Order: sequence, then structure tokens, then C-alpha cells
Amino acid sequence: MNSIGFLIDPQAVITLEDFRALLKNIPLQNTEINFTAPHQTAAIIEFFLGYIKETNVENNNIKGSVGYGPLAHLTSNGFICEKHDNSHYAFDRCCDFIKATAAFDNLRAIDIDGLSFSNAGATAVQELAFTLSQGVEYLNQLTERGLKINEITNKLRFNFGVGPNYFMEIAKIRAARLLWANIVSSFGVSTVKACRMNIHTTTSSWNSTLYDPYVNLLRTTTESMSAVTAGTDSHTILPFDNAFGKTTDFSERIARNQQLILKEESNFDKLIDPAAGSYYIENITASLAAEAWKLFMKTEEEGGFLNAFIKGYIQDQIEATAQKRDMALATRRDILLGTNQYPNFTEKMSHELSDNLLNPVNEHLPEAIARPLRIYRGSMAFEALRYRTDKFAEANHRPKAYMLTIGNFGMRKARAQFACNFFACAGFEVIDNNGFKTPADGAEAALKAKADITVICSSDDEYTTLAPEIAERLAGKSIVVIAGNPPSADELKAKGIKHFIHVKSNLLETLRAFQTEAGIV
Repeated sequence: MNSIGFLIDPQAVITLEDFRALLKNIPLQNTEINFTAPHQTAAIIEFFLGYIKETNVENNNIKGSVGYGPLAHLTSNGFICEKHDNSHYAFDRCCDFIKATAAFDNLRAIDIDGLSFSNAGATAVQELAFTLSQGVEYLNQLTERGLKINEITNKLRFNFGVGPNYFMEIAKIRAARLLWANIVSSFGVSTVKACRMNIHTTTSSWNSTLYDPYVNLLRTTTESMSAVTAGTDSHTILPFDNAFGKTTDFSERIARNQQLILKEESNFDKLIDPAAGSYYIENITASLAAEAWKLFMKTEEEGGFLNAFIKGYIQDQIEATAQKRDMALATRRDILLGTNQYPNFTEKMSHELSDNLLNPVNEHLPEAIARPLRIYRGSMAFEALRYRTDKFAEANHRPKAYMLTIGNFGMRKARAQFACNFFACAGFEVIDNNGFKTPADGAEAALKAKADITVICSSDDEYTTLAPEIAERLAGKSIVVIAGNPPSADELKAKGIKHFIHVKSNLLETLRAFQTEAGIV
């Protein structure tokens, strides 16, 4: 590793001695050092620079960031760092920190946050546009305070999230560099150094899951490949159990090894802009840049980033997108492996999950001057659903969904597989079968298994004759469900069969209804 990040407790009292202990044996001339502690930036700069003097490392060899980002604090908390609504104070501090680190060309003082947009469910276009708008807000505010553009741009670090859309994420980072160079040039500075964007990327938490967490390893690996291929300057892989709020030594070690494998075994660090010249990537880079620029200009028309965020314009845009993404997951137009498709049938949550792990945290503090972004994970609603079943099973029994397979072999097997996946997403015990010869045999087996839900799996043509008899035999003893949406659905409903599951079903709403009917509250 040649880049290290430290998260400093905002309440801690830190000293130069702490920095000596923290950075001991780390070769500063070869290692990028990054700090995250918005309320401790002044102390970090003082003691970090003090420690550098003791080591006699040349200033140009020092690389890293000190992590001050009042606008990032605004997006996550609704107010601007220490003085809450005092943006003048915050931007004055930005000036102070830029001046304090002026002798260190590669030490970034200001963090510009795009990760929060990604973790709130924003599209790549929205993340790009609003992050760039945030960057322009700093340029405007700091030039008004007497700093020159080239003094500012050299002290900015942009943080982007990296999601699962492999090529789109590559294009997003490349488009960010293109657009930022255009923005800086419009301020009258066109040197390569001033126009260059320093980018840090972090794997997105939006698509990370609590159930089947090892799938997160696959997600973060492909996301990291996107970031490196796009030319990120530094990158963080979140441990696969990061969604639990507390990681383990094992998961942290695996996260480090993921980077090492990409670097040392896959040689991702040996190429410069490997995506250059690819027609597909170049094309979506241009398209993404064009769409992001349109939204960026609309944000500027709203008065710039700060005004647009205080008015709620940015939050409204992202929340509208998040609602669409949530609906896409609920209806399985988008797939979250192990959550709304192909769940682990036998997995039971071994952790006690607090409410904040299953519901978005969107605390609106009294001192807030704006509505903070709604940071959440896309899987939360499904996890709350499944966890409710797990907790019910601890005190009662795990509800059983019994596959009553009958009739046409191909159709019954296909629909049984579909139904098993469907009900397993809610943590129900699913019981599949090879098939029954008669409705009476199937109904008797379902009753013997004490099935809470019996799913009839057959062909559309056979449902008309088979389903009514099965429903009559199970009436009041098991919830009867038809796997599919046959043309005879209205006829079957008239005979008392009211439940149908199929590819157009809203998975989340349907499973919630079955939980209620099964007595899970």
C-alpha cells in the first residue's frame, strides 16, 4: 500500500506526541497520508507539519490530505461544521488551511464530497453535477477572499463513490476530469497543474448488504476495478461487513488484500488510462459529461451549490431518483444478488440488528440550516423484512412455503424455482417437491408439512382444473398461492384463490402482505 487513511475521533484531544506514535516507521516520502476529522483539521495541520519538520522529509515528497470539508458536512448533517450556519467562518477556515499548507504542493486541504450523493442513491449524472457544483462553490467563495485559482485547485481533493455499473463508473471518473478542466479554464487558468483533478474513490455502501455479506466482496472488487481503470489517484475498499457498522480484523485484511491483488497480481497499476480509445467508454464518457453539464448549469441557476442545497433543490432531485431505484429493486427490475434474487435459503441473521442498520438515518437537528441527504442502503427494506421473519422464528416457528408441484414437468419445476426464490427473500422456509400425481396427494402432503403457505406450481392450462380442488382441501388451513399469472386468474379468484405471484409482482409489498397474513408483526 502507498496510501493510508486515518479516522480521528472528533472529540479526542490530540498532541504532537500522538502524531509521533501514529506515524512512527511510516516512510512519509513514499506514503500518502490522509486524515478524516473535520473538527480537528487545525490541530492535524499543526501537529502533522510539526512532525514533518522533525523527519526532514522534503516538502514536495509529502502527499496526502487533511480532510476539511464544510460543504461535505452540510450534505450529511444539514449544517456547516463547527459554527452551524456560519458559512463565512467555514470558508475563512478553508483559506487559513490552504495558506497553512501552501509550502506542500501535494498536501490537499479541502475535501469535496461526491460520496454522500452516491450513498443517497444518486445517479452518476447527479453525483457528477452536484460534486462539480460543490467544487465551483469553493472556487467562488475562496477567490472572493483573495486566493488565486491555482492556489485553490492544488488544494482540493474530490471524493467520489464507485457503484456496480462497471463501464458507467469508469466513464464518470473520466468525465469528471474533463468537466473540471473546462470549469477551471473558465476562471482564466489553463495550466495542466491547475486543471488537474485529484480524485479519491470509495466503494459505494448503497448496494452493500447485511444478508449474504460475502457477496459484497465481489461488488467491491468490480467497483475497484472501475475506479482504477478510470485513473483514480487513491482508493478505499470498504470491508465486506462494513454495513454492520463495525468491521472485523478479518474483513479489513481482506479489503487490503483485494487492493494488493489488483495491484500486484493483476497489474492494474502498470497502465496509464487503459480505457482511452475504447469506442464504448469514450462514447458514454461524452454522453455522461453532456448530461452532467446540463444538470450542473441548472444547479448554478438555482444560485450555486450552497443556495441550491439550502433550498432543497439538490435533495429533491436525489430523493426522486432514490424512489425510482427503490421501486426497481422492489419489482426486481434491478437485482441485488442475495437480497431480492437468489437469496441464501438457509441463512439466518446471527447478529442483533439495531434499528439504524435497517432504516435510513435522516436526523434533522434543530441547528440545521438545510435538510441533510438521506443516506441509506438499497437493501434496507428487504433486510428489515427478512429480519422480522428471523425474529419471529426465534419465538415461534419459521413460516413454511410449500411447493405443491403438479402437472406439466417443465412448468412446475420452473415455477417452483421462481416461488422458492420469491419466498426465501423474506426468510421463509421453502420446501420443494418432485411432484404429485393428484391434487389430493399434494394437499395432504402440504397439511402434513404444516405449511403456512402452499404454492401451487403448474402450467397455466392446468390451473383451471387443479387449483380449485387444492384450494378447497386447504381452505382455512394454509394460504394458497398460484405461481404465475394465468389467463384464468379472474375465474380462479371467483373460486376463492386470491394470491398470485409472478414476474410483475411487487416483491417487497407482496411479501409484506404474506408476513401479515402469516401473523408476523
